[in-house]
Amino acid sequence: MLFSFGLHSSLLLPFVVPGAVATLWLLSRAWRRGNASDALLALLLLVPTLSVSQWMLGYAGWFDSHDGHSTVMFYLPWRANMLLGGAYYLYFRSLTNQDFRWRPALKHLLPGLLEWGAFAAVAAYDLGWYRGVLGWPLPDFYGTKGPAATAFDELALPAALLSSALLLGYGLRLLADYRRYARYLNDNFSDPERLRFAGLRQLLALQALVLVLSLVFTVLNQMYDLSYDTAWYFFALRGVLIYGLIVVGIQANYAAATSSLRFGATPSAIKTAELEPLATPIELPIAAESVATAAPAEPPVSTAAPAPAEAAPELAPELQPWRDKLLRLMADEQPWLEPELTLTELAHRLRTNPALLSKVINAGCGQNFNDFVNTYRVAEARRKLADPRFAHYSLVGVALESGFNSKSTFNRVFKKLLGQAPSEVGRG
Repeated sequence: MLFSFGLHSSLLLPFVVPGAVATLWLLSRAWRRGNASDALLALLLLVPTLSVSQWMLGYAGWFDSHDGHSTVMFYLPWRANMLLGGAYYLYFRSLTNQDFRWRPALKHLLPGLLEWGAFAAVAAYDLGWYRGVLGWPLPDFYGTKGPAATAFDELALPAALLSSALLLGYGLRLLADYRRYARYLNDNFSDPERLRFAGLRQLLALQALVLVLSLVFTVLNQMYDLSYDTAWYFFALRGVLIYGLIVVGIQANYAAATSSLRFGATPSAIKTAELEPLATPIELPIAAESVATAAPAEPPVSTAAPAPAEAAPELAPELQPWRDKLLRLMADEQPWLEPELTLTELAHRLRTNPALLSKVINAGCGQNFNDFVNTYRVAEARRKLADPRFAHYSLVGVALESGFNSKSTFNRVFKKLLGQAPSEVGRG
């Protein structure tokens, strides 16, 4: 019988099948579209799927069949944990930069590729040379395992240690890049929530936990020769990781594919940290009559906002005309009502480049692009909340009519800029 499924193998099957299907689907899509993030997500899925598959087949009798099935268990590259650190890092880079290129990136996958190369060399020696050319029977595990594979097993613990070190190093580098990426989003997007890829951080933490437990299992197994039943729990946790990768990864790939992300490419905006801080903030752009109708006890805006030209802070003379043009455009065309407004789109309307516009907003308005646009949106929402004509609108309706994409973003931004939730503001 090819398979002899029992309780343990059957419970691993629901992890293996979705992992294999998702991996093949992502690879085919990457081939058709040339999408690096699909290919890298497929690679990240392939590693735990192979690992769980080996043990699923083992529980189904392949290890104990003492025939060709057992030989397959020893010579396929079921483990490739050295790929994970570099693959996660490159996956993040491919998500956040549409100009991602493979050639300079492949060096990060070299440890994992060498690990797979070692599997190929072991199989070539044992099956090709030792048994095929010399005609000698395989000496180990009832004639199903050769000497190179037996020696290779002794490297399991050093390989596990190196895999954990690589994942830790790349994980720390990824987190540092993520902090810079968060600033990039605020400098270039007015509604960056779906581009924050927050699930990726939780996924990396789960991957680290899985790899640490795998290391623990490897150590304990070498010390105490753990039973199959004990090992099952370690591989079931890897199965959970497969589902996490599918859910988080496909959502992230879609968000990245529908956005113009170029983090880490040629700079398109001047970093806020590199600009001189403003001595005084600028007032929120709400007309006097709007303030009068709003609740008088509302706290002032705590974040700087655009202001009329006469209240402008000291600014380089060559930037002052651009600041004036920007404020006129914001007042006349109200582009902030468009939820997906980006720095590049606004620069195009002003017939300038994003780098110059970013400097104007940072130095001339004391904000990053995200706060600059959201200040207008909060002002509009505040006006509508105070207007009796909008009394029948729900808070979600007010948020959408003011340029926000979701209620959660509306609540967070409103509280950040005004110090209170929208629900605490008196309605007209």
